[in-house]
Amino acid sequence: MDRGAYVTTMPDWLRQRAASTPERLALVCGADRLTYAALDIAVDTAASELQSKGVRSGQVVALLSGNCTSFVMAVHAVARLDAVLMPMNLRLTPAELTFQLRDSAARHLLASRDQALRSSGLAKDTPALILHDLESLVSGDEVATSAALQDTRFDLDATHTIVYTSGTTGTPKGAMLTFGNHFWSATGSAYNLGVREDDRWLTVLPLFHVGGLAILLRSVLYGTTAIVHETFDATRANRAIDHDGVTIVSVVANMLQRMLDERGDRPYPSSLRCVLLGGGPAPEPLLRRCEAIGVPVVQTYGLTEAASQVATLAPEDALPKLGSAGKSLFGTEVRVVDATGQPCPAGDPGEIVVRGPTVSPGYLNRREESARTLRDGWLHTGDIGYLDDAGYLYVLDRRDDLIVSGGENVYPAEIEAVLQSHPAVSEAGVWGIDHVRWGQTPVAGVVLRANLVSTPELLIDYCRERLAAYKVPSRIEFVDELPRNAAGKLLRSELRRRS
Repeated sequence: MDRGAYVTTMPDWLRQRAASTPERLALVCGADRLTYAALDIAVDTAASELQSKGVRSGQVVALLSGNCTSFVMAVHAVARLDAVLMPMNLRLTPAELTFQLRDSAARHLLASRDQALRSSGLAKDTPALILHDLESLVSGDEVATSAALQDTRFDLDATHTIVYTSGTTGTPKGAMLTFGNHFWSATGSAYNLGVREDDRWLTVLPLFHVGGLAILLRSVLYGTTAIVHETFDATRANRAIDHDGVTIVSVVANMLQRMLDERGDRPYPSSLRCVLLGGGPAPEPLLRRCEAIGVPVVQTYGLTEAASQVATLAPEDALPKLGSAGKSLFGTEVRVVDATGQPCPAGDPGEIVVRGPTVSPGYLNRREESARTLRDGWLHTGDIGYLDDAGYLYVLDRRDDLIVSGGENVYPAEIEAVLQSHPAVSEAGVWGIDHVRWGQTPVAGVVLRANLVSTPELLIDYCRERLAAYKVPSRIEFVDELPRNAAGKLLRSELRRRS
């Protein structure tokens, strides 16, 4: 065998895991509980069915479904056929989904039955698309598989997934993620958090987002259990931690806040060893609340173009480095640079740039955008942060969300954290509006806690006591809810459009 060819390929991850630990529990989703052996058989069934329906190597297979067992099977079945998975965001409009199907030249669409009406419309608008019923792919407990399926190897340089960015900075772009990107993301996370045989990773994030998808792939590589919830429900998430042996859970700040509100003063069991908190800068009041009651929360920073995590705080640093996203994961480098691309001194804010084996090779069919984002081997994230003297990363905000008022930089996340520390405030979102004298001024949308009252004037006074004058919102609006994407991340671009 050619040694050079061998080191760039790996055996099918699920196949090898099933051979190594067949009886270990792989997946819990609703009433389904599948061992690795059972999951492997079910994936063979799905892959053989897809193959019989014309799915071939290299073709883009779109997936339109919420979190479910069939979604998990489809992820592994598409990879087993050497096709390319394109998970689609259920919250997008038909026009947005049609754009992605056409932009990616997707040949097949796997759709769950609850998406039948929408998927039929998408198929009509995309004539070359072949529509498949997701649930019908797994029709039995056993299947006679072909030698091609049995001998599948993964090329680490091949595209595993196309995940479209949220489009908050322009037209959505399909980030291509390779098998190697996903593998190194899992490896870096394992070196940071460790892996235990009894680990159970609770998945309440949408699987069509890279953060949810990454958990599925890591679990197979680690041989641990993925507990998948169809949707996020704070009560159910807390119950799973109490009764289902959950050791790790990934959430965004809004989810964690709701879990703590629902739980009250009840402590979490010692079996919960890590709460990974991502999706943007975490409000300090939330982190302080977790510190006070012993929640093992660690911040993480990541993005689609880097296959999820880039930096994550090690558990032993959770309290000493409260508010930090930690150091870069093994194999990944992080810098903070100024407008000329030069590294910033410790403590000085700049753009976060990333380099390493988790970084996407580029955007599908977007050569110019890829060249602008990937420069000299570094992924320019558009996020603002700083590194301290010890190399710990602190994320401040999106560059596009930055407010410049009277020549001063104002970070919305800082103001949101102050507002959310007020006992009457449940959520806050801050954005900038044009101002004749100052150029821009911050304004805020606030969701009040149930049965608690306040006034905009009182909240502005509260901010004035805690923030420099140029950071104090010039206007506060009370709203019923803030716009968020399916992963719970605040969409400040939508707030700006509303103003």
